[in-house]
Amino acid sequence: MKLASLKDGRDGRLVVVSDDLAWYADATHIAPTLQAALDTWDQAAPRLALLATDLAHEAIPMMRFHERLAAAPLPRAFQWADGSAYVNHVQLVRQARGAELPESFWTDPLMYQGASDGFLGPRDPIPLADEAWGCDLEAEIVVVTGDVPQGADRATALAAIRLVGLVNDVSLRNLIPDELAKGFGFVQSKPASALSPVFVTPDQLGAAWRDGKLHRQLNVDVNGQPFGRTQAGEDMTFDFGTLIAHLAKTRSLSAGSIVGSGTVSNRDAGGGPGQPIAQGGRGYSCIAEVRMVETIQSGAAATPYLKRGNSVRIWIDDDQGHSIFGAIEQVVGEA
Repeated sequence: MKLASLKDGRDGRLVVVSDDLAWYADATHIAPTLQAALDTWDQAAPRLALLATDLAHEAIPMMRFHERLAAAPLPRAFQWADGSAYVNHVQLVRQARGAELPESFWTDPLMYQGASDGFLGPRDPIPLADEAWGCDLEAEIVVVTGDVPQGADRATALAAIRLVGLVNDVSLRNLIPDELAKGFGFVQSKPASALSPVFVTPDQLGAAWRDGKLHRQLNVDVNGQPFGRTQAGEDMTFDFGTLIAHLAKTRSLSAGSIVGSGTVSNRDAGGGPGQPIAQGGRGYSCIAEVRMVETIQSGAAATPYLKRGNSVRIWIDDDQGHSIFGAIEQVVGEA
């Protein structure tokens, strides 16, 4: 089933959305918000699934679903932890600055704790106070968990995944070096991220969801031009079960925790850095990566970061070319 939150108060109003994203049915008689549904998932999920079936058969009142009216499915969440599952991305960043990649990066995931008190909706503008900060998109897959016990193994972690969606993990690249130099992680360089219009249950994804990975093409357009057509299921060193288990090593996770994959990144067919779409490659899921490739190949980055007025679109289609999660469509604006 597909779930969304329409803009209503701080936490939105829960609705069930049809498979084609055309219609919705109010679900507040089951749970007023998505977080409330996650808190009582064992009771709420079967009722929401029945509502989704009734919606599919047009057996209940239904209204047109407009992605522009959607809030983030979880407008605020108890936790947002973003991994770096595609080590190819990390390797390129370090190679561009002449640093070696520690061997442990292939066995121990990188992860940071992001701000979760306010996610942007899928059509909300990206607020940018200063273009000199180097605004970048990061197209990623996310999952939402139920309660996860401390010390959970990978199998337990995978079983705790309730929903799957997309995120634009906005980064302010030019603020990152000084923050990391302090040795205490991201704060100012990681503003609010945007979530896809709908989140879906793993069973909705069919065979595309396997081994804790989403095996689909992640599409990114920048200013209306193809920028990324990466394969989310390839080159993913750490699956979501491994990422969640890593996060839960020393603490339990509350229902409604959001865990990100990190920037989806593919190697070139020959094993080298990915190539732009215009050169027959799959492109990129963030601007920083193409800048790293440019630096490695020519000694200097040429692609600029996002400016006010620039647009970003992120989405995934099914085998019939229909959008699964809806699209994140944002324009960079004033803060």
